[in-house]
Amino acid sequence: MFNNLKINQLLVANSHRILAIMLLSLHAFLIWGGGTTQLQRAFFLCHYGFFLLWQPVWRSNEKLSKPAMALFISVGLIGFFYINWWLTAIWLSILFGLLGGRIFSDDSKSNRAIHILAASYLLSMLLLWVVPKLISSHDDQEAAQLVIRYLIPLLPIAILFIGAQAPKAGQLPILDFFYTLLLMLMAFILVLSSYAIGTIQAINYVQIMFITIFGLAFGLLIFSFFWKPNTRFSGIELLMSRYLLSIGMPFEVWVKNIASLGEIESTPNGFVQAAMKEMTTLPWVSGVSWLADETKGKLGELSNHNTHFNFKDLHMNLYTRWQISPALYVHVKLLTQIMGEFYEAKRREETLRQNAYMQAFYETGSRLTHDIKNILQSVGTLVSAAEQTKARESEAENEALLGLIRKQLPVLNQRIAATLDKLKAPGEDKKRLEKMSGWWKNLQLRHKHDEIEFVAEQLPKQEINAEVLDSVLDNLLNNALEKIKYQPDTSIKVEMLEDAENGFYIEVTDTGSAMDAQIANDIFKKHIASHNGLGVGLFHAAQDSKQAGYELSLASNVKGEVRFRVELAPNLDLEQVNN
Repeated sequence: MFNNLKINQLLVANSHRILAIMLLSLHAFLIWGGGTTQLQRAFFLCHYGFFLLWQPVWRSNEKLSKPAMALFISVGLIGFFYINWWLTAIWLSILFGLLGGRIFSDDSKSNRAIHILAASYLLSMLLLWVVPKLISSHDDQEAAQLVIRYLIPLLPIAILFIGAQAPKAGQLPILDFFYTLLLMLMAFILVLSSYAIGTIQAINYVQIMFITIFGLAFGLLIFSFFWKPNTRFSGIELLMSRYLLSIGMPFEVWVKNIASLGEIESTPNGFVQAAMKEMTTLPWVSGVSWLADETKGKLGELSNHNTHFNFKDLHMNLYTRWQISPALYVHVKLLTQIMGEFYEAKRREETLRQNAYMQAFYETGSRLTHDIKNILQSVGTLVSAAEQTKARESEAENEALLGLIRKQLPVLNQRIAATLDKLKAPGEDKKRLEKMSGWWKNLQLRHKHDEIEFVAEQLPKQEINAEVLDSVLDNLLNNALEKIKYQPDTSIKVEMLEDAENGFYIEVTDTGSAMDAQIANDIFKKHIASHNGLGVGLFHAAQDSKQAGYELSLASNVKGEVRFRVELAPNLDLEQVNN
């Protein structure tokens, strides 16, 4: 096993030297093999053996299949028993195509030089030795006998002394099929054109080669112009590309249909089923089965020719009427990837819809939670006042408490009813409009027993959205009262101010410590971490204020003066908001 591996490594490392020996044995077969049949056969077998060691299609350590083995044996037997100048010309054209095709695909300069020398030798021998033998132009060869016999072999001899770059372990030599086929056909054209001209016209062989070579060059020049012209005509290049992209199916039409299905179908599974139906409309497809995100399906008839394709979570088995070719396999794999991308897009779209649905539930629930929390805190304030009054046992205070409860209970009842309405119909925004003076008085009564200072220079006469302002002020005041538990020296002040430009604004100020800069920046934008709540109260308060035409902002955030401001948005009219 170790010896076989070592031999394979030596063959790969010295493939250029094997190529040179193969060409030298070919030269011996062409020049000195014409005397006797036995000598000719011996040189051919020697050359063919080195060719099998050098050939770039199969690895030297790869086990040959039966068709490949039959091909190699058949070529050897034909060359051994039936070799002639026509078969020799065909063989040289094939070798020229194999070597010439590697010139355009090799990155190494040394390897490219080796293949150029080898291809030059084959083309020279084909045109200067083999073709004259076909048209019986022996007299024209006399002047070139010395060059053909002794100078042209210097090309393969030079290959022996060039250091080639060996390919990586387990990697096949790069062979461009298109260039190989093109150069092979060009060699055939040279041979057949020279033979046709030499047979029809009795002219010198040099003239024959001149006509053939320059005619071929002119034909290639015309072809290159039509390949990519500078006119409105798209060119042969685009036509060939469209043909290669449409092997077995109209590529553009199929992709257009898939894109249309992507717009029509809203669910991933619905899109996959529609795409598979589109796949079964192809004439060479008999059936298809698939597995996509634990969803199975099957359409059409199953056949013996089954090919599996997959892209991420999309798996497809394609059943065809005949075995698909490698080119068609690559083509269908590309189409499967396109279909898989559409499928992944549909899955992401469905996920976004679900997230948006759950986000709506979350926002509605969190807003109602804070409304209920504010109502319960107001009820807690009344209960606390009742407990304090009972402890003092004062009739005057009892009467004052009863008056406060009589006034606050209808307000609390209205707020509870509004919250229940929101719970039944979250999308409907019902307003509770009140005069500013009445709302301000109720706010003071609710917090009568809290250490809060209320200041109002002049109360505006217009109506305000009491539902929104109750929610906003309750959030601000409850947060400030919560701060007093940890910072007892904190005082709270609520001030009503009027501005000629902006209408009015209410400021809630506490003398406690300032908030962290990052929290102050995000407090109205998103959820923040909170030790005693959900961390979304002021976020929803800002959103509600904006929808009602008010603006909630942090006017000051320094130690001893943390001030929030609620004002009418400068670009909105209060009458438009209330209407």
